[in-house]
Amino acid sequence: MKLCNFNIGLNEPLFLISGPCVIESEELVLETAGKLKEITQKLGMNFIFKTSFDKANRTSHKSFRGLGMERGLEILAKVKKHIQVPILTDIHEDTPIDEVASIVDVYKPQRFYVARRISLKKFVKPVTS
Repeated sequence: MKLCNFNIGLNEPLFLISGPCVIESEELVLETAGKLKEITQKLGMNFIFKTSFDKANRTSHKSFRGLGMERGLEILAKVKKHIQVPILTDIHEDTPIDEVASIVDVYKPQRFYVARRISLKKFVKPVTS
């Protein structure tokens, strides 16, 4: 199976999906993505950068959820442009898919009911669970 222009599967090389749980700052995200890319390139591994612009599934309503979709997507666009890595992010039932799709390569629905409520047929990009 292909994911972000590379093959994945039991007989394929290990790849990494990694990044901070939530976008806390542009500087931290760019630094983290750059370092992870550097490490995975040295190891000859494929890499997908994962972080969230809105972490709505927190156990406390007082927890930090992120910088919001607009600012978060601006930062993810910078990661994609400057670091040149595929991007994976969470989506929620109210996430405007078209806006996210212009930047993100892989979607991760945050709850099973989201996957049921959002027609997966409208996705033209990979969806993880």
